[in-house]
Amino acid sequence: MEKPVDAHMPFDPPMVGRSPAVLEVRRLVRRVAGAAITVLVEGESGTGKEIVARNVHRLGPRRCRPLVIVNCMELPETLLQSELFGHRRGAFTGASHDRAGLIESADGGTFFLDEIGELPLRQQAALLRVIQEREVRRIGESARRRIDVRFVFATNRDLAALVAKGRFREDLYFRVRGAEIRVPPLRERIEDIRPLAEHFLRQCRPTGAIRLAADAFAALAAY
Repeated sequence: MEKPVDAHMPFDPPMVGRSPAVLEVRRLVRRVAGAAITVLVEGESGTGKEIVARNVHRLGPRRCRPLVIVNCMELPETLLQSELFGHRRGAFTGASHDRAGLIESADGGTFFLDEIGELPLRQQAALLRVIQEREVRRIGESARRRIDVRFVFATNRDLAALVAKGRFREDLYFRVRGAEIRVPPLRERIEDIRPLAEHFLRQCRPTGAIRLAADAFAALAAY
């Protein structure tokens, strides 16, 4: 363990819900936040995986250091390696200056890689080395740079199935699963619909002038 977590520190962003499933997610977040282990957050799109990752960072001892968030789906494969690991000036066409990668920029803090199941095999091999050696090598450099980064990953894919198909490295799969947190979809926790709806209403009207009518709640629950 790196440092005990303050049990009274609030979740931020809030993890709204009162179902046993959400209570378990909160418990796991507090449990792993202070541990020096890699975390894999699993769940369908829209279930709140990034909220979980943000709270793992905020409740942990690295909260005052950077939190760098990267979604594999948002970076084209041609730029992915340069963005993650950085590059040296002249390493390729357009590399006009030295640049630290996003992993390196998270030094001392947390690096959150969302949708890791979409990471190409070539970058999977490079990422595995970074996790194992705690070193990063920029494109075009021979020297490696030491980093102190806590890794959190997320996926909406079945990584075990991708491993079986040869589309995800088995050794990387083992490395990213230091601790696993599954975020269940809302259809598995219907009792959270009302507190979620009320939470979003308060964001729209903080004065509380809008209320969720019984028939509106019934329509949401039946959807």
